[in-house]
Amino acid sequence: MPSLQFALPKIHLLPFSYNTQTQNLYSAATPRCRISSTSPRHSSLASVAPLEAILFDIDGTLVDSDPIHYYAFREMLQEVGFHGGAPITEEFFINSISGKHNVELRHVLFPDWDVERAVKFFDDKEAMFRRLAAEEMKPVAGLEKLIKWVEDNGLRRAAVTNAPRSNADLLISILGLESFFEFVIIGSECNRVKPFPDPYLKALEELGISSEHAFVFEDSVSGIKAGVGAGMPVVGLATGNPERLLSEAGAAMVIKDYTEAKLWAVLDGLEKKTRPAKVGTQLSG
Repeated sequence: MPSLQFALPKIHLLPFSYNTQTQNLYSAATPRCRISSTSPRHSSLASVAPLEAILFDIDGTLVDSDPIHYYAFREMLQEVGFHGGAPITEEFFINSISGKHNVELRHVLFPDWDVERAVKFFDDKEAMFRRLAAEEMKPVAGLEKLIKWVEDNGLRRAAVTNAPRSNADLLISILGLESFFEFVIIGSECNRVKPFPDPYLKALEELGISSEHAFVFEDSVSGIKAGVGAGMPVVGLATGNPERLLSEAGAAMVIKDYTEAKLWAVLDGLEKKTRPAKVGTQLSG
């Protein structure tokens, strides 16, 4: 599985084997989300032709940010004495934290804390993440090529994330994609966050695009469930989570990054069937 190796002070992550026991722990820690069933046509990217829009998660999808999130959580949880002050492991981060919204994590990590104390912890953690991200963040390999392909084909696009808006705005700014996304949809500004489909349904509504002509790039189990629940095929990026988990969550394809030949073979096929859609210029949320 991918390792969260990252060049930050104090970080030294050792590779570990993702076994059946770890899978069971993950399943127990991940809430089940009831989503509407989708027809077989949504099981592959070829089903969306003609393609009109692509929706992107941000963390782990545009940028490999999980190592920074892991570092911030590890340092701050140790400071507050979580689990007796022992540093959290990479397994724990992937199983219990990655891809979840902070409101959900409040119940997972601090069930006995009052709301005010928990909210301050997460606010401080996100501030730490932003400080580190401003110095260390890099795009997922091949993103620049994909962005150009999207623009050349006149496709609509939106970013859809469970991250706080301040984080989303920072990462999009670091990547220089402020004018690329027509809309930035924040999970907490919808009725329900991922793994529910609401954020992706809102993105489709804002774009005025049917789920039959769009697909999603996502890196987490909760995000994949949300995209599938909204009626779209999802390409999973194994930047921080095991390929098997992403496939089991419903990903139509799993890739390491945007340089993979199998992705471009499908995109080239879609390009031949795509009718361009006019792209707006106003950024909205």
